[in-house]
Amino acid sequence: MTTCAGGCHCRKVRFLAEGAPKFVTRCHCESCRKTTGAAFSTWVGFKTDAVRWTGEAPAFYASSTGVKRGYCRDCGVPLSYESDKWPGERHFLIGVFDDPRAFTPTGDYLREDSLAWVKT
Repeated sequence: MTTCAGGCHCRKVRFLAEGAPKFVTRCHCESCRKTTGAAFSTWVGFKTDAVRWTGEAPAFYASSTGVKRGYCRDCGVPLSYESDKWPGERHFLIGVFDDPRAFTPTGDYLREDSLAWVKT
């Protein structure tokens, strides 16, 4: 079984994800842009029971109804996304993995919301 590790910039919040991800996709919604400060966000999704926090637990905030986003309370790095829309899943931003090269996006979510200059 493959295990992927990751965490925040200051390395206080850490996690392990076991097995293959359910998906790797780019999200173009405004909420992801505002949360990350990027033109789009690339997410790697796992079943919640395949993931465990190994360092300090992240802090969470509700970015919208039914959504909670995890971040490091010390360095501020956004880490994870959980939603009532996808129960039993936890999604991680690709850049927080120790080796993000292990993942390749296979699609785009809410492509119709993307910035005009984004080419995927």
